[in-house]
Amino acid sequence: MSTHAGFDYAALTDAGRVRDHNEDAVTVLPACGLVVLADGMGGYAAGEVASDIAVSVIKDVVEQHFLHRPIVPDDLWQVLVDAVLEANTAIIAAALDEPAYRGMGATLVAGLFHQDRLVVAHAGDSRAYRLRDGLLSLITRDHSVLQERIDSGLLTAQEARGSSIRNLVTRALGVEAELAVEVHEHAVERGDVYLFCSDGLNDMLDDEEIAQVLLRAAGTLADAGAALIDAANAAGGADNISVALVGVNELHS
Repeated sequence: MSTHAGFDYAALTDAGRVRDHNEDAVTVLPACGLVVLADGMGGYAAGEVASDIAVSVIKDVVEQHFLHRPIVPDDLWQVLVDAVLEANTAIIAAALDEPAYRGMGATLVAGLFHQDRLVVAHAGDSRAYRLRDGLLSLITRDHSVLQERIDSGLLTAQEARGSSIRNLVTRALGVEAELAVEVHEHAVERGDVYLFCSDGLNDMLDDEEIAQVLLRAAGTLADAGAALIDAANAAGGADNISVALVGVNELHS
């Protein structure tokens, strides 16, 4: 677990109980307030390559930007979007260069924390949640066929949990040159805990179960992350499971 400027960070990933390899990638860069999590698609090697490219490119772009200039709150949005778009381009280029990687892609959720602000960018069904005052809120909206059917009233959220199409995403990195990155800004409060996860977590646990694990977890954020992964594996562990947690201890102006 890492700590920087009033924030604690932890990131963990696990292959789960069914898959024999892990196509997720997750990292935190506390010095820049960055969290990046990607869930690869495209088969044994390709999905892993896509998620690794997504995480490494975004980390490098953000790090290089803030290495040469101070972190300015108004820059967060554009820096994060630029990094995601560069990662999208890099995945497409790698797929064109290597036939075995054709069709690879990755869903993504990334966050930049600075002072009392969080900017979240995402594409696909990797998620971000906020735990505040004991209440867990989903702060991203899945880009998926299933979510579109829920929004149109064709399915209830309960019916959606058992759907065979729950992994069909409508946006992802590496699919098209023009990627529509969804970006939102959130006010951060002392005591907040933010969870970034791949669908290997929320496909196994509903939001109430995720909240209960977080609320019961004792010790560090890494302990809480391990408890989430253990719970998802206990529920079946049907996919790779990745989590990143950020705890807000104090805010600096």
